[in-house]
Amino acid sequence: MSTTEATETKTEIGFELNEDQLAIKEWIHDFAENTVRPAAHEWDEREETPWEIIQEAANIDLYSLEGLAQIWADPTGLTLPVVQEELFWGDAGIGMAIMGTTLAVAAIMGQGTGDQIGEWVPRCFGTKDDIKVASFCSSEPGSGSDVSAIRTTAKYDEATGDWILNGAKSWATNGGIADVHVVIATVDPSLKARGHAAFVVPKSEIAGISQGAKVKKHGLRASHTSDVNLDDARVPGAYLLGGKEKLDERIARAKEGTKSKGNASMATFEASRPTVGAQALGIARAAYDYALEYAKNREQFGRPIIDNQAIAFKLAEMKMEIDAARLLVWRAAWMGAGIFRGTPPKFANAEGSMAKLKAGQVATWATGEAIQILGGNGYTREYPVERMHRDSRIYEIFEGTSEIQKLVISRAISGIRIR
Repeated sequence: MSTTEATETKTEIGFELNEDQLAIKEWIHDFAENTVRPAAHEWDEREETPWEIIQEAANIDLYSLEGLAQIWADPTGLTLPVVQEELFWGDAGIGMAIMGTTLAVAAIMGQGTGDQIGEWVPRCFGTKDDIKVASFCSSEPGSGSDVSAIRTTAKYDEATGDWILNGAKSWATNGGIADVHVVIATVDPSLKARGHAAFVVPKSEIAGISQGAKVKKHGLRASHTSDVNLDDARVPGAYLLGGKEKLDERIARAKEGTKSKGNASMATFEASRPTVGAQALGIARAAYDYALEYAKNREQFGRPIIDNQAIAFKLAEMKMEIDAARLLVWRAAWMGAGIFRGTPPKFANAEGSMAKLKAGQVATWATGEAIQILGGNGYTREYPVERMHRDSRIYEIFEGTSEIQKLVISRAISGIRIR
């Protein structure tokens, strides 16, 4: 039975997963426990892409278009965050190496035509015999949270119908090692963010795209991150996501001062943020699980340290905060899946941002508490909570910093453009 069939009669949010979702949860947990977790320390130390583990994920159809389509096509919205939590419970660096491709896939699915989706999404994954990864390139050295400051340009060549891209991207997951790169560039700088367009730039076909410096990161070290340089990269017109006619119409509306229908970009961000929150949840829960077992088995002064209220209360708070964050993630994920139920998502109070903000803060805090419970052992790389703490920190930074999430929420609840 597919996820879609199993959830046709259950589209109201609830606290119990259906049988199909529970089976998927167990499937991913087994992979995380038996394949990902035993390899986590090695790949974190090597700071290299774990191609062997991605291959294993492809072998069981976790890393494939078909596998992810089944996970995504869920009218309850809960299957994807469940999968993310279990995978990142195994290890966040390897989890990001496996899931990083979905950033580019989401951009193609959200902005591409039917033909473009059919052509490019399968190429993001490759085949079981020839695994590929994909990269989403948006951030730049001079623009992080301020997407309106993007300086990578795309100029149209009337004679050939090509677009010529120039600029530099930073913090690109899988940047340079991917074939398919989805690059955000400005076609009209005067319009700031409303003058942007997305282009598919396959490295195997396009001259002028290259990997820049690889980023040496604090955490998520098994996930490749690098700069990407574009130097007169000539991209065929057909590789503009959505097509030129649609872009021209959007640019014309922007110049006339006409607002886009609804708040499509905000809805997209709000729908994607619970997925990131679920990743943070997986890290937090992994740290809690390890600290709990350690506290029950570690003896000091003739008794397990969990007998001390100072330790037991920390664990009680960790469990409570993790469960509270999960409820926010599941609520936002269910709201975002309204599109599968025929109801456009309405994030009136920035519920997606609430979920991501809370889960990121809980992950950083809970992994810190786990280190405290383990004491000196927790501070060493011989125990996994040190790695988990390093991995967790990025969840208050990428996909919108905690400060940006608070700004989005405050604007949503007040109706005022707070700065």
